[in-house]
Amino acid sequence: MAEHDMIEPVIGVIGGSGLYNIDGLEDREWRKVETPWGDPSDELLFGRLDGVRCVFLPRHGRGHAIPPSDLNYRANIDALKRSGVTDIVAVSAVGSLRDDLPPGSFVLVDQFIDRSFARQKSFFTTGCVAHVPMADPTCPRIGDVIAREAGRLDFAMRKGGTYLVMEGPQFSTRAESELYRQWGCSVIGMTNMPEAKLAREAEMDYASIAMVTDFDCWHEDHDSVTVDAVIKVMKRNGERARALLTAVIPALGQARGACHAGCDRALEHALITPADKRDPELMAKLDAVAGRVLAR
Repeated sequence: MAEHDMIEPVIGVIGGSGLYNIDGLEDREWRKVETPWGDPSDELLFGRLDGVRCVFLPRHGRGHAIPPSDLNYRANIDALKRSGVTDIVAVSAVGSLRDDLPPGSFVLVDQFIDRSFARQKSFFTTGCVAHVPMADPTCPRIGDVIAREAGRLDFAMRKGGTYLVMEGPQFSTRAESELYRQWGCSVIGMTNMPEAKLAREAEMDYASIAMVTDFDCWHEDHDSVTVDAVIKVMKRNGERARALLTAVIPALGQARGACHAGCDRALEHALITPADKRDPELMAKLDAVAGRVLAR
């Protein structure tokens, strides 16, 4: 897309633990979206909010039946891209690795450390190699809008923080938790990778809101936390996240030009395999994700 071209954004929301719908959607319709990578976590909820087209995907499926390591991340991102989504706001529940981020805190994540190991992390497998830049894994444009709308709502949110992505489904050991604190991480969770990497490969602008449910096990109060207490915080976080999204989606939905950070052009110089060496079967699967560059 040229710098001067204008697009009408379609806002995608990936809802994590505690966020299973969006309030106020008009023309609501759940639709099954088929992808060449398999089934996404659930049907996608299509609708409009203040006239802005948006698509919601419950990351773990309605009923929260799919654990983090079994999520089909490629299908989820492909389904959103195939549905016309341009911007993704991902919301997830996390544990805190900092004293100044108690339960109930929200963090606008801008960095990740990926410690997952049992997941398919790229659309570009044998048959077509691509390397996208990930130095800044979230879109600053979306982050600025989220921070601005949070401020207008007098909504406390930490702008900037590192999300440590662990494999799970078990939580971390105390030694691991202390190590991640030494690395300077802010929160710990199980779902934003490879989600953010795949969104970048699909040339979609991606931002992450992390909702703290409890302190990770490094904290002296961790062992006294009950499941009921965590669920109570998760429910309150979900209510606040829905309120924030009702302000963020219309703000993000205004016509705009190309992303100034280049998120929507991440594949511009990423493909390494020459056209005559690419696997036709893989090329067919990449129609939605990489169609912009493969059509040349």
